[in-house]
Amino acid sequence: MKLNKKAYDHAKALVREGKVVRDSRDDWSEHSPSTKELSTFLDKHGEGEYSQWFLGIDDDAPEGSKAKYKFPFSDLKKVHRCAVISGESRASQYDHDEIREALGDLLKRIDES
Repeated sequence: MKLNKKAYDHAKALVREGKVVRDSRDDWSEHSPSTKELSTFLDKHGEGEYSQWFLGIDDDAPEGSKAKYKFPFSDLKKVHRCAVISGESRASQYDHDEIREALGDLLKRIDES
């Protein structure tokens, strides 16, 4: 698993632009896009744009598949604070340090803005 630097830059830009939902830690299960929404977005916008919404890239997953992209930080429109917190915890649990650090930085940026 490696950090998706394009997605990280995209997330930082969204935070700078104020495109953030400052929700509570446990809201991600309600705010996360459904499997159908993710599939529709991928079909409509392609893998390049789809990948910009996920901070992790799994090099072992097949190209062009949703499984290739991990650690979502948004609802495909705005950065969600709850997604960042959830992702940071998961990244820490699985020793994905670079992703955990990026998510920690995003959380700091959200909380300071």
